Amino acid sequence: MVSIIVAVADNGVIGDKNALLWHISEDMRFFRRTTSGHPVIMGRKTYDSLGRPLPNRTNVVISRTVKDIEGCTVVGSLEEAIALFPAEEEIFVIGGAQIYALALERADRFYLTRVHHCYEGDTSFPEWDQDEWQLISKESFKQGEKFPYPFSFELYQRKA
Repeated sequence: MVSIIVAVADNGVIGDKNALLWHISEDMRFFRRTTSGHPVIMGRKTYDSLGRPLPNRTNVVISRTVKDIEGCTVVGSLEEAIALFPAEEEIFVIGGAQIYALALERADRFYLTRVHHCYEGDTSFPEWDQDEWQLISKESFKQGEKFPYPFSFELYQRKA
Protein backbone atom coordinates (compact mmCIF):
# COMPACT_ATOMS: atom_id res chain seq x y z
CA MET A 1 0.00 0.00 0.00
CA VAL A 2 1.44 3.35 -1.08
CA SER A 3 0.85 6.27 1.29
CA ILE A 4 1.81 9.91 0.91
CA ILE A 5 2.69 11.93 4.00
CA VAL A 6 3.21 15.69 3.70
CA ALA A 7 2.69 19.03 5.44
CA VAL A 8 1.33 21.76 3.14
CA ALA A 9 0.76 25.48 3.76
CA ASP A 10 -2.57 27.07 2.80
CA ASN A 11 -1.01 28.36 -0.43
CA GLY A 12 0.38 24.93 -1.39
CA VAL A 13 3.99 25.60 -0.38
CA ILE A 14 5.94 22.70 1.16
CA GLY A 15 9.47 24.12 1.28
CA ASP A 16 12.07 26.67 0.26
CA LYS A 17 15.69 26.13 -0.75
CA ASN A 18 15.43 22.45 0.19
CA ALA A 19 14.28 23.19 3.75
CA LEU A 20 11.06 23.15 5.76
CA LEU A 21 9.57 26.56 6.46
CA TRP A 22 7.98 25.76 9.82
CA HIS A 23 8.70 23.69 12.88
CA ILE A 24 5.60 22.09 14.35
CA SER A 25 6.62 19.71 17.15
CA GLU A 26 3.29 17.90 16.98
CA ASP A 27 3.73 17.29 13.24
CA MET A 28 7.28 15.99 13.72
CA ARG A 29 6.00 13.53 16.34
CA PHE A 30 3.06 12.55 14.12
CA PHE A 31 5.45 11.91 11.20
CA ARG A 32 7.81 9.84 13.33
CA ARG A 33 4.98 7.82 14.94
CA THR A 34 3.22 7.19 11.60
CA THR A 35 6.26 6.21 9.52
CA SER A 36 8.33 4.39 12.16
CA GLY A 37 8.83 0.74 11.25
CA HIS A 38 7.75 1.34 7.65
CA PRO A 39 9.74 1.98 4.47
CA VAL A 40 10.09 5.62 3.40
CA ILE A 41 10.67 6.67 -0.21
CA MET A 42 12.15 10.05 -1.06
CA GLY A 43 13.95 11.94 -3.78
CA ARG A 44 17.64 12.71 -3.47
CA LYS A 45 17.07 16.39 -2.62
CA THR A 46 14.76 15.38 0.23
CA TYR A 47 17.43 12.97 1.47
CA ASP A 48 20.01 15.76 1.25
CA SER A 49 17.77 18.03 3.35
CA LEU A 50 17.50 15.30 6.03
CA GLY A 51 21.23 14.66 5.93
CA ARG A 52 20.95 11.07 7.15
CA PRO A 53 18.77 7.98 6.89
CA LEU A 54 15.70 8.14 9.14
CA PRO A 55 16.05 5.68 12.02
CA ASN A 56 13.82 2.60 12.38
CA ARG A 57 12.77 2.79 8.73
CA THR A 58 14.00 1.31 5.45
CA ASN A 59 15.14 4.41 3.54
CA VAL A 60 14.80 4.34 -0.25
CA VAL A 61 16.19 7.24 -2.27
CA ILE A 62 15.21 7.84 -5.88
CA SER A 63 18.05 9.35 -7.91
CA ARG A 64 19.18 9.47 -11.51
CA THR A 65 22.70 10.60 -10.58
CA VAL A 66 23.70 9.17 -7.19
CA LYS A 67 24.18 5.40 -7.13
CA ASP A 68 25.08 4.73 -3.49
CA ILE A 69 24.10 6.33 -0.17
CA GLU A 70 25.22 4.70 3.05
CA GLY A 71 22.28 3.30 5.01
CA CYS A 72 19.86 3.68 2.08
CA THR A 73 18.71 1.73 -0.94
CA VAL A 74 19.12 3.85 -4.08
CA VAL A 75 16.86 3.23 -7.09
CA GLY A 76 16.19 5.02 -10.37
CA SER A 77 12.39 5.35 -10.25
CA LEU A 78 9.32 5.31 -8.05
CA GLU A 79 8.25 2.03 -9.67
CA GLU A 80 11.56 0.42 -8.67
CA ALA A 81 11.13 1.70 -5.12
CA ILE A 82 7.56 0.39 -4.78
CA ALA A 83 8.56 -2.98 -6.26
CA LEU A 84 11.01 -3.54 -3.37
CA PHE A 85 8.14 -4.22 -0.94
CA PRO A 86 5.13 -6.55 -0.76
CA ALA A 87 1.87 -4.92 -1.91
CA GLU A 88 0.28 -5.24 1.54
CA GLU A 89 3.11 -3.36 3.30
CA GLU A 90 2.42 0.33 3.91
CA ILE A 91 5.21 2.38 2.35
CA PHE A 92 5.45 6.15 2.77
CA VAL A 93 6.38 8.65 0.10
CA ILE A 94 7.92 11.59 1.97
CA GLY A 95 8.95 14.00 -0.82
CA GLY A 96 9.87 16.05 -2.66
CA ALA A 97 7.44 17.67 -5.06
CA GLN A 98 8.43 15.62 -8.14
CA ILE A 99 8.16 12.34 -6.24
CA TYR A 100 4.81 13.41 -4.75
CA ALA A 101 3.51 14.18 -8.26
CA LEU A 102 4.45 10.68 -9.42
CA ALA A 103 3.04 9.06 -6.28
CA LEU A 104 -0.34 10.81 -6.35
CA GLU A 105 -1.69 8.52 -9.07
CA ARG A 106 -0.34 5.41 -7.27
CA ALA A 107 -1.22 6.27 -3.68
CA ASP A 108 -3.92 4.49 -1.68
CA ARG A 109 -3.71 6.68 1.41
CA PHE A 110 -2.83 10.32 2.01
CA TYR A 111 -1.69 11.75 5.36
CA LEU A 112 -1.98 15.53 5.03
CA THR A 113 -0.95 18.08 7.61
CA ARG A 114 -2.60 21.35 6.63
CA VAL A 115 -0.65 24.33 7.92
CA HIS A 116 -3.21 27.12 8.08
CA HIS A 117 -0.85 29.92 7.13
CA CYS A 118 0.74 31.06 3.85
CA TYR A 119 4.50 30.90 3.31
CA GLU A 120 6.86 32.09 0.60
CA GLY A 121 8.72 29.16 -0.89
CA ASP A 122 10.11 27.65 -4.07
CA THR A 123 8.49 24.22 -3.75
CA SER A 124 4.76 23.44 -3.78
CA PHE A 125 2.73 20.28 -3.43
CA PRO A 126 1.30 19.23 -6.82
CA GLU A 127 -2.37 19.79 -7.63
CA TRP A 128 -4.57 16.90 -6.52
CA ASP A 129 -8.21 16.11 -7.10
CA GLN A 130 -9.92 16.01 -3.71
CA ASP A 131 -12.94 14.29 -5.33
CA GLU A 132 -10.81 11.15 -5.75
CA TRP A 133 -10.28 10.91 -1.99
CA GLN A 134 -12.49 10.30 1.03
CA LEU A 135 -11.65 12.08 4.28
CA ILE A 136 -11.33 9.37 6.96
CA SER A 137 -10.29 11.47 9.95
CA LYS A 138 -9.37 15.02 10.88
CA GLU A 139 -7.84 16.49 14.02
CA SER A 140 -7.50 20.29 14.27
CA PHE A 141 -5.34 22.46 16.52
CA LYS A 142 -5.63 26.22 17.19
CA GLN A 143 -1.85 26.37 17.51
CA GLY A 144 1.07 24.17 18.45
CA GLU A 145 3.20 24.00 21.57
CA LYS A 146 5.64 26.42 19.95
CA PHE A 147 3.86 27.12 16.67
CA PRO A 148 1.57 30.18 16.55
CA TYR A 149 -0.76 29.17 13.68
CA PRO A 150 -3.56 26.61 13.37
CA PHE A 151 -2.93 23.27 11.69
CA SER A 152 -4.77 20.00 11.17
CA PHE A 153 -3.99 16.35 10.54
CA GLU A 154 -6.16 14.82 7.83
CA LEU A 155 -6.21 11.23 6.64
CA TYR A 156 -7.66 10.41 3.21
CA GLN A 157 -8.33 7.07 1.53
CA ARG A 158 -8.59 6.79 -2.24
CA LYS A 159 -12.22 6.22 -3.28
CA ALA A 160 -12.92 2.82 -4.85
